[in-house]
Amino acid sequence: MACFVPFNNRNLDVTLFVFKPTVVFVDELIESLKQFSVCTETLGCVQSSIFKSIHGNLIIWYGGWMKKSTENKEVLTTTLLSMVTSMSSMAVLVENGFFDAYAGESKDGSNAAKFSTGDIVSMNVISSSSTNDLNDVSYANLALFKSRFLKMEGATAGVCLKCQSMPRVASLYVWKSLLHCYSWILTSDYRKTMMPYLDRFSLSVKYDIFWVVYVSSENVQNYQIP
Repeated sequence: MACFVPFNNRNLDVTLFVFKPTVVFVDELIESLKQFSVCTETLGCVQSSIFKSIHGNLIIWYGGWMKKSTENKEVLTTTLLSMVTSMSSMAVLVENGFFDAYAGESKDGSNAAKFSTGDIVSMNVISSSSTNDLNDVSYANLALFKSRFLKMEGATAGVCLKCQSMPRVASLYVWKSLLHCYSWILTSDYRKTMMPYLDRFSLSVKYDIFWVVYVSSENVQNYQIP
């Protein structure tokens, strides 16, 4: 069973919920998020997955929603936030939001970044202190993605995401293996590859690597990726 992030926002909205566990063992939190995934299906979520940070202590819940289910995002967000309150004893909700996919590429010709349980994904998030920077930062993120992706040996697909409610962009990459991801990190020069695109902004840049520990996408089998 596979989950995916499309390369455009034509028919699917994306949500990301980022949690920081407050307990040593996070299995209970992951089980609660699996139940959360099941509950969101009744609200129109057609696919979801859970990413567990390999070196850090973050858990990300990803959800893909049909556009007709997210027409009133404020109400939906309020509903989702009320649903995650039951996990407050296990984790702190660091951030959440709806994102638009605005670009992407794959090395197998598909038009979505696909991943399954056990896969490796990496994500870098760029946040600006100014809402006026959003479009410029989005273009810079895209230029950075275009300049790097084909050189990233072992990366099978990547997608650029733009937050709908705040000046924040992200890039998500799917890897053949953890070794390929490490190899890219060790051989790429951050100052030479990233800073030329970003040094004119006042930004916060974060990077992390995740295991995909859960995928629930039964409803997506009838969904056609545009």
